Amino acid sequence: MTKGNVLIIGASGDIGSAIAKELEEAGFSLLLHYNTNAGSMTRLRAQLGEETILLELKADLQLEENVHTLLNKIDFPVDHIVFASGAADYGLFQDVSYRRMNEMMNLHVLAPWMITKSLLPAMIKKRTGNIIFITSIWGNIGASYEVLYSSVKGAQNSFVKALAKEVGPSGVRVNAVSPGFIETKMNNHLQADDRELLFSEIPLGKPGRPQDVANAVGFLLNEKSSYIHGEILNVDGGW
Repeated sequence: MTKGNVLIIGASGDIGSAIAKELEEAGFSLLLHYNTNAGSMTRLRAQLGEETILLELKADLQLEENVHTLLNKIDFPVDHIVFASGAADYGLFQDVSYRRMNEMMNLHVLAPWMITKSLLPAMIKKRTGNIIFITSIWGNIGASYEVLYSSVKGAQNSFVKALAKEVGPSGVRVNAVSPGFIETKMNNHLQADDRELLFSEIPLGKPGRPQDVANAVGFLLNEKSSYIHGEILNVDGGW
């Protein structure tokens, strides 16, 4: 018997895919969103049981109208939501275009707001459900040359803390997992020297794996974490 239906926003990424596989093993059914990474979705589909995937949703959430389209396509009940999508942005803040600002805000802030607003009433009615964000260490402490990314991840952290206070009495839990350096394609731009410098700053001396983040999400969807609410769970090796 399934433990419920989980909508994973950003299921085709390294972390999103690891989360999908972890949740299948835990007994959940999945609604999987992706944007351009069709190849990763094909590989993920082959690794998951056919009965696990209820729905696949392709949408570029940098555009507001696509969020409405995605929501209109969801014809299964959603018991839990995991927001694992994201896009990095590297460069000096003064060089950022207004268009890029809008894209990053839409993807990381507006789209999660809209999706949560649409699906939350059913959770409140059932007095159960989980909303989990994959944020970032930079949302906690900020990063030079990643000001835009740090800002939107910080907004996600604030949303988690505020919404948790609002919906806690209704039985819906809201939390976030905040990764440090995780070995994903998002970090492929780093040179070997830069990687070694980063690892020297991490007390555990090594990068995390997507599975480390997936393990944390699995824990937050487990009854063993039923009294954890409004938390930003750091998965960063002590960085």
